[in-house]
Amino acid sequence: MTGAGNQRLPRGALDGVRVIDMTTVLFGPYGTQWLGDMGADVIKVEGLGGDSTRITGPCRNLGMASMFLGCNRNKRSLALDVKHPAGLEVIKALIREADVFVTNVRPLAVDRLGLGYAQLQQDSPRLVYCNAVGYGQTGPYAARPALDDTIQAMSGSAALQAEFAGEPQYVGSAVADKVSGLVLALALVAAVRHAERTGQGQQVEVPMYETMVAFNLVEHLYGSSFVPSMGEPRYPRVVSKFRRPYRTLDGYIAVVPYGDIHWKRFFDLVGQPDLMLQERFSTMDARTRNIDVLYGLLADQIASRTTAEWLDLLQSADIPAVQVRSLSQIVAGDAHLTATGFFEQVEHPTEGPIVHCAPPVRMSGSPLGLRRHAPALGQDSMEILTELGLSGSEIEGLRSQGVIT
Repeated sequence: MTGAGNQRLPRGALDGVRVIDMTTVLFGPYGTQWLGDMGADVIKVEGLGGDSTRITGPCRNLGMASMFLGCNRNKRSLALDVKHPAGLEVIKALIREADVFVTNVRPLAVDRLGLGYAQLQQDSPRLVYCNAVGYGQTGPYAARPALDDTIQAMSGSAALQAEFAGEPQYVGSAVADKVSGLVLALALVAAVRHAERTGQGQQVEVPMYETMVAFNLVEHLYGSSFVPSMGEPRYPRVVSKFRRPYRTLDGYIAVVPYGDIHWKRFFDLVGQPDLMLQERFSTMDARTRNIDVLYGLLADQIASRTTAEWLDLLQSADIPAVQVRSLSQIVAGDAHLTATGFFEQVEHPTEGPIVHCAPPVRMSGSPLGLRRHAPALGQDSMEILTELGLSGSEIEGLRSQGVIT
């Protein structure tokens, strides 16, 4: 696959939908990349200095770092100074022709620019307008800055890690940004569907904080689901200090006997079938209440054999068990990911051969995929502005004023 991408790929489900993406870093760009993967025409509007992820991580060419490549495929880049009056008129004209406008500029600042929902909705009643924010704008935290780390801390994610580490820790992944990005993509698909059905756009707000609290409380609301409360918000099984990869004689494995049949088979394997008859282990509820004891027993047993011995025994008994692997091992080669075509080596027009992760979602009628490579800063400015109806001299005038690059 070379050049602009796979031109033979059938149209995606969002073909014909135009998205003006004025977001940076991970939360917004990851969400809009999903829209691009689904076939939307995503125009990434960047300041003249570019998204900060352009210089985050290794790169062959300045401005095309690994982080940027990871969440900006299937987009076109317009480098534009929206604070300049001429630049502001350009983006307003683009929005008038678009279906979706997404921004993670703080709402007060975007209003001051003249790009607030109320200011744009009059000319674009079908517009889906999305604020990607740190906190819901009707609450007292509305004006606070938000980054992945601060949202992990505020939402309970870091505190949950203390159950294992003894002190709060961040998860080793930008989960707040990426989970929020997925929710953003889902919300925008729903809003586009609504606009198609009713002819009316709407304002969409996706706050990282509320999104991550909701994400964490799926299982952890637990006893607090009821009024009056039947216990603290904490699902014991997943925060047990013994819930971890277990050490074997020569490595680590993940073992998850879950239902009754799994535990019965495991107790049989270790020669203690009578444990299943004990009241504390006989049901799911009882095992959950005694999870530390149960997982402690599991850890002791796993330490008695090699990784290969356990994997053979457990997989033969259909008990979920896998070897613990590093990201380096996964990237170096995985039989399943190779068979499914997950890692694709493609020829980027400026960066040469690169590896990217293909969209994991499979759709037989409107497949997701690489249609455009992550763009260099402003590489599509001329094309986009020409589509907008500007003449060559008008475009050169914007360039000479420092409005575009």
